[in-house]
Amino acid sequence: MNLLFNFITPLAISAQGVLTAGAVVGVTGLIIGVLLGIAAIKFHVETDSRVEAVRECLPGSNCGGCGFAGCDACAEAIVKGDAPINACAGSCQGDIAAIMGAEAGEQVKKVAFVKCSGTCDKTSVKYRYQGIPDCRKLALIPGHGEKDCSFGCMGYGSCVSACKFDAIHIVNGVAVVDKEKCVGCSACTKVCPNHLIEIRPYDSKYAVACSSTLKGKDVKAKCTTGCIGCGICAKQCEFGAVTVENNIAHIDYEKCTGCGKCAEKCPQKVIVML
Repeated sequence: MNLLFNFITPLAISAQGVLTAGAVVGVTGLIIGVLLGIAAIKFHVETDSRVEAVRECLPGSNCGGCGFAGCDACAEAIVKGDAPINACAGSCQGDIAAIMGAEAGEQVKKVAFVKCSGTCDKTSVKYRYQGIPDCRKLALIPGHGEKDCSFGCMGYGSCVSACKFDAIHIVNGVAVVDKEKCVGCSACTKVCPNHLIEIRPYDSKYAVACSSTLKGKDVKAKCTTGCIGCGICAKQCEFGAVTVENNIAHIDYEKCTGCGKCAEKCPQKVIVML
């Protein structure tokens, strides 16, 4: 009997300890829950329902092309008035305007264009790069890339990695934009070390596929299809849409009518139809 009593007593004490500990934990949890509930009510911050509505109109890629950390930050900035309705090039701007009670204005779809036609068969190379496949890394090496033309596309895809819409691919050593997928977010323009990518109107007909500022003879020595700054294109344009500055032709897309005379007469065929 004493043996049984000696066995049961510790069990009873142990069980009592467990119940006491459980009760303490339960009461503590209840108190914390009540305090958190009171704090949630006291410190509740009203959120503008328009933020979520605007967020639904954004693509959700968080590409950063708008200049904000992501789509959530962009939506908040639009609602607060810190960003324009068209801050995101890939958004449904008409819907955002309706949410914000404002006029959307004329919406012109814009897309990226790579100003280079120096494919592997058009330009020679100085050396073979074997490092990290990133144009920004390659740009740090003397010579600014393995191609003879230091102004052209390096072809290692920094822009491809930056694009959240699968709109850019490397084709024969040069980045090419799929204008049907591109939303004009500008993310690619920010990572190109040679600043080759421009944002142009979707409906534009022609563009200059070169960025070299070298003189004609030097251009030809490095790339068979580079702009030589001859000015024939500017003379052919009846609308003043083509100019030659710093040995390279430029097209004013607002003035260009798409007649194609500049491209037809270009001896280097560097003005391409889009």
